[in-house]
Amino acid sequence: MSEKSFDTLAVHAGAETQEKHFGAVSVPIYNASLFAFSDAESGAKIHNYEAEGYFYSRLGNPTTDALEKALCELEKGEDALCFASGMAAITTSILGLVETGSHIVAPESHYATTGSFLRLLAEKFGVETTFIDATNAENYKLAARVNTRIFYLETPANPTLQITDIAEVAKGAREAGVISIADNTFATPFNQNPLSFGVDLVVHSATKYLGGHSDLSAGAIIGNREIVDKIRHSTMKLFGGCLSPNTAWLVLRGIKTLAVRMEKHNSNAQKIAGFLANHEKVKAVFHPSLTNHQNHEIAKKQMRGFGGMIAFDVGTIEAGKIFLNNLKLCTIATSLGGVETIAQHSASMTNANTPKELREKAGISDGLIRLSVGIENSDDLIEDLRQALMII
Repeated sequence: MSEKSFDTLAVHAGAETQEKHFGAVSVPIYNASLFAFSDAESGAKIHNYEAEGYFYSRLGNPTTDALEKALCELEKGEDALCFASGMAAITTSILGLVETGSHIVAPESHYATTGSFLRLLAEKFGVETTFIDATNAENYKLAARVNTRIFYLETPANPTLQITDIAEVAKGAREAGVISIADNTFATPFNQNPLSFGVDLVVHSATKYLGGHSDLSAGAIIGNREIVDKIRHSTMKLFGGCLSPNTAWLVLRGIKTLAVRMEKHNSNAQKIAGFLANHEKVKAVFHPSLTNHQNHEIAKKQMRGFGGMIAFDVGTIEAGKIFLNNLKLCTIATSLGGVETIAQHSASMTNANTPKELREKAGISDGLIRLSVGIENSDDLIEDLRQALMII
């Protein structure tokens, strides 16, 4: 049978698990913390991973297992592991792959909390990170040391939408003998599959587009089976940031509409980026669809769609706040990826605790607005943005 399209996969991913659930089309929610064994011998085998089965939901649950299988299909990975949040996925994975004295290479432009965690690793545990301009893939290799363990990517980057050449970084990681990890939250597997370009591990905040409705918190990693298994049996087991079966079911439900939602996110964002690029009050617009976007050609090479995230500069912190306060349709909030359009002022919100010099080095100007474009009517959204921009 020929390979299924993403639209079909999104609806049917994990469907082979139906036979385990008495034919239930919607995977049941297994609200069980533990699972009984038929006898001591089978219990020992299941507990020691010598036979298939479940024994304790922190270490495996049928509902979560169905989600992990679905994510493997969507991201073209060998194995997956789900967590209680995107940050749980990021921190548990990195900690499972480094030790005191290790070194990491990561982008200057990144999700603020990821950066805070990497700096904490340096301060408390002796794991240093070199932050580089990731728009040039060569900088990863130039920053590598003999003790480097991870090349960390985030493309498109949060919140600047910077693009990194995934294939080149993955190639450099293989040559250096280090593990490559790509945060694919902004793009989603609908628009981009980093594993197909040679990356070892993909990380998601499933709170965002995978769930898609601003009603859950979840995270996931997908990738090389050996690496995922190492994390599962070390830091995941010890730190216990597991995903509840109720939330796993919500993410599974969200994934079924991921393709249709992303089509609308993509088309709305591309139209709005064009509007903003021609507005006199907007100093700069960042969206990979724009031909003047840095690394636009690389984005075209590795992305099937350009995503629903936009960043644009209105000049000053005060202008950013005035703009937000005059929005009538768009929601002011600090998350993203929901069906509703969400706007935030990065300098005073998610990056408020980032020193100004580091913000500016990462491309986060005082007037930068991060816009998570929803699935509303694009003309309605443009009208809301237009009337708010008129006031600044």
